[in-house]
Amino acid sequence: MAILNSIRQRGIFLILIIALALFAFILSDILTTGNTGPKGQNNIATINGTDIPRQSFMEEVEMVQRNYGPNASTTQVMNMVWEQELRRVILQEQMEKAGIAVEKAQLDNALKSSLANNPTFLNEAGQVDDGKIQEYIASIKTSSPQMYQQWIQFEEGTAEGVMQNTYFNLIKGGLRSTIAEGEQEYHFQNDNIDLSYALVPYSSIEDADITITDSEIEKYVAAHKNQYQTEAKADIQYVLFSEEPSETDIADAKEATAVLLNQKVEFNNQTKTNDTISGFKNVEDYEDFVNQHSDAPFFDQWLFKKDLTPSVADTLINLNKGDVYGPYKVDNTFNLTKVIDTKKMPDSAESKHILIRYVGTMRAPETVTRTKEEAQKLADSLLTVVKKDKTKFADLATEFSDDGSKDNGGDLGNSTPGRMVPPFDAFIFNNPTGTIGLVETDFGFHVVEVGKQSEPKKAIKVATVVKNIEASEKTMNNIFSEASKFEVAVSKADFTETATAQNLEIKPVNKIGIMDATIPGIENNRTIVTWAFNEDTKVGDTKRFNVNNGYVVAQLTRKNPKGLMPVSEASATVKPILLKEKKAKKIRESISGTTIEEVAKNQNVSVKPAKGINMANPRLGSASEPKVVGMAFGTKAGETTPLIDGNEGVYMVKVTAFNPAPKMESYVNQANQLNTKAAPAAQGKVLEALKKKAEIEDHRANFY
Repeated sequence: MAILNSIRQRGIFLILIIALALFAFILSDILTTGNTGPKGQNNIATINGTDIPRQSFMEEVEMVQRNYGPNASTTQVMNMVWEQELRRVILQEQMEKAGIAVEKAQLDNALKSSLANNPTFLNEAGQVDDGKIQEYIASIKTSSPQMYQQWIQFEEGTAEGVMQNTYFNLIKGGLRSTIAEGEQEYHFQNDNIDLSYALVPYSSIEDADITITDSEIEKYVAAHKNQYQTEAKADIQYVLFSEEPSETDIADAKEATAVLLNQKVEFNNQTKTNDTISGFKNVEDYEDFVNQHSDAPFFDQWLFKKDLTPSVADTLINLNKGDVYGPYKVDNTFNLTKVIDTKKMPDSAESKHILIRYVGTMRAPETVTRTKEEAQKLADSLLTVVKKDKTKFADLATEFSDDGSKDNGGDLGNSTPGRMVPPFDAFIFNNPTGTIGLVETDFGFHVVEVGKQSEPKKAIKVATVVKNIEASEKTMNNIFSEASKFEVAVSKADFTETATAQNLEIKPVNKIGIMDATIPGIENNRTIVTWAFNEDTKVGDTKRFNVNNGYVVAQLTRKNPKGLMPVSEASATVKPILLKEKKAKKIRESISGTTIEEVAKNQNVSVKPAKGINMANPRLGSASEPKVVGMAFGTKAGETTPLIDGNEGVYMVKVTAFNPAPKMESYVNQANQLNTKAAPAAQGKVLEALKKKAEIEDHRANFY
């Protein structure tokens, strides 16, 4: 009561405190959601002035992630959604400019095509029914707003697809090569020349005799900006402290596994008596024992030597029924294996079947309406027929089987033990070739014929207890301590020297992109990438991170913004170009003589002949030399070209004969061939061109 009185006396004071707290909460929300902050906090990106809202983008990523499940990481899904949004926005802009829209009839036809394999919308004739579509929409509109919203999105996506197809078809329709272009292509392919040439190779000058400076590389990059644009990149180096089990942990795990072998006596607090607990050697319910004590469930299947772990395959396959082997180590586990049965059996068998489904069987389509009794009656009658005359099997399968094998006369090909459902599997491996019988599974009734089987081999059925070897708490504490000490040490001293002094392996990772998620040796870890690109992280900074298998201490070693490649990155491609240019200049300066023979003699090289050279395959010897061959085609027979800087060296060419292809009455076919080549690549090229031209503010790295 005293407390209540105190609260009443301080009521105004408490109301003020609560009001201030609420105000602070609202202010915090405003600041963090970006209502007063930078635009990128509310939008995942801006493409050509069109904002991509953060909320809708993230919802789309979450929805796609649910569809893919564990088969794709969040980063992979996010990048997929990003590509879809980027494509949608840039194409929508182009379609609006072109005045492209979708008519109702077009949309209806597209919807019907999309729904053609969905039994919900099919009538008795197997055609998409407008009435069923409207019935479905009316049903979900009242019963499930979420499904109705999904339908609206489906319609919008279908309409978008129709318009995009129209846009690309218009582009493809405009790809028309002229007759002149067809004629040019014909001569490009079929005209040829004979020539002789002198080549002074670049290899005649040692690389060491040429100096390429960083400023020259930088100047070249600046002069070829379009070729040397790069996204933001960062380099790191790191040391991984893995939470690996120690030798003591491994020994303890082996001992804990071995304890399971023999029976033991334990005091029962409830009955106040000693209970005898069976060990793996003498347990009768081995399946229950494995499921109770193993880190992997019981696996009920016949195994051949090829199916066993290679390191113990020879040992296990030669054990007898009841024998126990172990503990033995496989990778990061200790194992106990008990042979529960052995026999000789084929390790592969061919088979064919006629599947008769009924209502309620697994994966049965809505078109299946027969009852179980009707299905069994039909299967029995088919069995009677094929037992009397096996030659009718394929025709009956084609007519009656309710699965895709009907197209192959019921042939299921070759299978191995465990591939089929258990009843079917048992029938084809426990009966000899030629056996015909009826098998019931979750899919329905199967009329089965056993085909060719492999030679019987020894197979074993085993019960295996698998115990993972895990790092103990003491070991993990030691690893954490080592990582923490190293983190402190490298914050005050050189990273490389400190790691080397402690015999720690340094792993460099170069050219990390701002949206990368995978780091070699660490796998998926956006946290490290985000840290590397954070504006507060400077080159030389270090930080410790938790990873799936321990800890990483990383150092940022380089960070380049988006723009022109730095010299260090461009050097690998620019330096060979500049080497050739400088070598070409030196070679030209050393050449005296004006004829091909004089040049060859002066440079101590031979004059080589080349016949039948064309523009479609511009090779001289083993080298591709389009520039040299192109200049030769521009030179009259009997004349000599000036010196030409080619891919392999400096050339001089003398054209000895020009061999034009015979003229044709029409070059329509050649023009059509050019059209055929261009059309398939048009869509991709248009998209790439639009992406390259687009103005994109990408803020994804702030959220992923």
